[in-house]
Amino acid sequence: MCNRRISESERAQRRERDRQRLSQAAEQLLHSDGWRRWVTVRSKNGLARYSLNNQLLIALTRPDATFVAGFRAWLDLGYRVNKGEKAIWILAPISVKDRDEVNGASRHDSDAAARTRTFFRAVPVFDRAQVTAGEKALPLEPPRAPLTGDSHAHLLAPLRAFAGTLGYTVSFEEIPGEAGGWCDARRRRIVVDTDAPMNAQVRILVHELAHALGVDYQRYTRHQAEVIVDTVTYIVTASAGLDVAGETIPYIAGWGEDGALEAVNKFAATIDTIARQLETALAADQQVSPETDDAIAGGRVETPTCEPLGEDRFASGKPVAGA
Repeated sequence: MCNRRISESERAQRRERDRQRLSQAAEQLLHSDGWRRWVTVRSKNGLARYSLNNQLLIALTRPDATFVAGFRAWLDLGYRVNKGEKAIWILAPISVKDRDEVNGASRHDSDAAARTRTFFRAVPVFDRAQVTAGEKALPLEPPRAPLTGDSHAHLLAPLRAFAGTLGYTVSFEEIPGEAGGWCDARRRRIVVDTDAPMNAQVRILVHELAHALGVDYQRYTRHQAEVIVDTVTYIVTASAGLDVAGETIPYIAGWGEDGALEAVNKFAATIDTIARQLETALAADQQVSPETDDAIAGGRVETPTCEPLGEDRFASGKPVAGA
């Protein structure tokens, strides 16, 4: 059976519906509850691979989501979607060739790539709570470990190596008081309390590296900088398998004021980008099974990369003065 060709007016209506859904999801960040919902979703190991826009859509539709994938991806992972479950709708990119390309333009034509356009369409995905595991179901995320232990000591090495790519040295010294660590942007040096448990040292080093990636007290107020860095730390350590459930999710008071939406979107985009850089540095040491990674990488899981809602000034990864 042939599929009916969608008219331009129908496409425009779909795009408008998608824009409205994104706008509604972004507006949730203006309130502390919406902000916490997004941070909770972003901190889940199975959701970090989605774009910021799709994280917002997931948080709006199902704030308790922990691992989201498409119908076929769940089958590849050894799970089946329960009958009657309501899908979460996110946006996925689709490439479309212009008609003259389809009708036989030369493959060697230098303009062929230019005639391929990318659009976004709504696609259904489902959360872990909406599926049932089969006999050969693959593990979805690493086990959680307390900050008081030493289970994640192996993450200190890749974090130190990442600091080196930024031109920073990392040393472990006794630090009196409760500071835990500090970042000296002028001397390009990070110090971590050597008396803290190894898992806590990982948390401290992630925090100071977020400062090293450009979150300083010149570009932001002290309160804003600490909220950004604390949120990045919460997200990265949670996605690495550390138990941060008892920690408070920071948020900026007053985001509900008029004109705050653009600023909130920029903060969220900056947090997401910095967190991705640190998660990438730790990726080789994640404890998700290789089989799970293969299933996700096999093209079954929708991983659209929509443009962030706000400007991101840290995309280059180049450090500026830190706190």
